[in-house]
Amino acid sequence: MQRVLSAIFSNEPYSSSRNFLVTAIFWLIVGTSVGLLASLQFDVPDALAGVPWLSFGRLRAVHTNIILLGWLSMGYIGCMLYIVPVLVGSKGVWSEKLGNVLMVIWNLIIVSGFLTLLGGDTEAREYAELSGTIHIGGMTIEILDWAVVAGLLLLGFIIWMTVLNGKEKKWYVSIWYFLGALFWFPIVYIIGNRGFVQLTGLNDAIAGWFYGHNILGMWFTVGGVGILYYLLPKFTGNPLYSHTLSMIGFWTIGMFYAPTGTHHILQSPVPEWLKAVAVISSVFLLVPVLTVLTNFFMTLKGKWSTASDHIALRFAIAAGISYLLTCIQGPFQATRWVNWYIHFTNWVVAHAHLALLATFTFIVFSATYYIIPRITGRKMYSKRLAVWHFWLSLFGWILMVVTLTAAGLVQAAGWHHGIPVDQWIIELVPYWWFRSLSGVMIVLGQILFMFNVYKTVFRPQECEPLPFSPTGIAYV
Repeated sequence: MQRVLSAIFSNEPYSSSRNFLVTAIFWLIVGTSVGLLASLQFDVPDALAGVPWLSFGRLRAVHTNIILLGWLSMGYIGCMLYIVPVLVGSKGVWSEKLGNVLMVIWNLIIVSGFLTLLGGDTEAREYAELSGTIHIGGMTIEILDWAVVAGLLLLGFIIWMTVLNGKEKKWYVSIWYFLGALFWFPIVYIIGNRGFVQLTGLNDAIAGWFYGHNILGMWFTVGGVGILYYLLPKFTGNPLYSHTLSMIGFWTIGMFYAPTGTHHILQSPVPEWLKAVAVISSVFLLVPVLTVLTNFFMTLKGKWSTASDHIALRFAIAAGISYLLTCIQGPFQATRWVNWYIHFTNWVVAHAHLALLATFTFIVFSATYYIIPRITGRKMYSKRLAVWHFWLSLFGWILMVVTLTAAGLVQAAGWHHGIPVDQWIIELVPYWWFRSLSGVMIVLGQILFMFNVYKTVFRPQECEPLPFSPTGIAYV
């Protein structure tokens, strides 16, 4: 126990980054396993009948919130707590102990959210179900919402103090993206959660989808691009292709992403001008997307072949390609003539997984395989496990996205032709089984990932020392 407490509350450089990443991987296992369990309820709908805390509605909320706030957010924070001090010339963040306190607080939030959501305590808003309702003096307070915002503000304070006290005063573009994400996300979170903003009717839907879309755009996209802009030059030994393009991308994300949420409710009676702004802004998102992808692929110029022996670069390339697919599909399906056809179908679920699983999760995989060896000073325990993790995760998301996209088109065709739901829904059964199979592949991949990281971090005697490599090409 003493060893665990010493590791948790350590002031050792980069210990907070290590602890965030390790605990994030634990929540990845939990979140994907819950998602698999939820998907099996489509295949065997009566298996858990009569167990309310394992009903699909509760499991889905647990799955999405653990993935968004437990795995991805904690993974992003772990990456920031390593990358920012490196870029500003510091040995660790301004206060590693404060970073580790934040890690403990964030884990307590996720544990509490896991239990309260299973118990049915929810705000019932997409991606913002986290509540933790308590009653004090006749007032109702969603304590977990307040805790998340407090955690984000504490993180912002740690990062800002690290930047301001760093030796390097000319910020690399990743710093801009991280600071932008930490400025935008608390605002988005406050607007999107009923613990702070309580509206009714269509106004509630507008606020809900402002949050639902911008947690992806102003947090996961901005933070993920910042991580990639740090990793790619390290992986390839090439400088970032264009700092100017990266800054154009940063400011245009801030300009065009915020109004896009209403494209999720184009079939509702919200003001027409708001729908038009959402659709036009969604199309204009191609501007920052093209800046990111141009930078991404041009930075890789001449170094694509290194991916054959560079597992982290494989994850980064897969993330970049899936980001390309996500951002072609997104503006396309936001237009009215496509949206009316695929809305409320599994197509949309496939699109969400293409972004959150195939893009942002793969970015954190890539960063973890780079950061953990550098914090520990040793190579990953097993390159073979890393390879298996890559292929199981890759084929898992490909199978899931293709299956759900096809299922969505079947649903859309049934509605379009006026066929009763009870006649065409049976056609989806094979697709649901394939979706569950993809979930099995993904969960197995993450178990291998967790075991590999566990051995690397906690069993140093079983790992080789990390060889010096200025580009990072040989380290797994």
